[in-house]
Amino acid sequence: MVYNKRIQREKKTVEMMLKIYCQKKHHSQIDLCEECQTLKSYAYKRLDLCQFGENKPTCGKCTVHCYKQDRRQKMINIMKFSGPKMFYRHPLATLNHLLDGFKTPKNRK
Repeated sequence: MVYNKRIQREKKTVEMMLKIYCQKKHHSQIDLCEECQTLKSYAYKRLDLCQFGENKPTCGKCTVHCYKQDRRQKMINIMKFSGPKMFYRHPLATLNHLLDGFKTPKNRK
C-alpha cells in the first residue's frame, strides 16, 4: 500500500478511541482485549481499502459505509463513548479529527 498520511492519522485515531473504550469498559491495562484488537484489525483493513484515500472524510460523514452493520454499530458506540474523552487525552488528535469532519468525499481512488 502507498503511504497515505490521512489514512495513517485515521488509524491512530481509531486506536486511541479503542484504547479509551477498552480500558474503561473491558478494564484492560496495557493492550487491547481480544475483542477490541479484532475490531482494530478490521478497521485498519477497511481503512487500507478506503476508496477515497487522501480525500477521506471522517467515517461518520462518509457517503460509503464499508463496515458490516454489526461492526459499524459497535464502532459508533465506541466513538460516542470515547469521543468526548479524546479531547482531554489527545487534544491535537481530537482537533485534527474535528477538522477532518468538515471534509466531504471528493474523488475516489
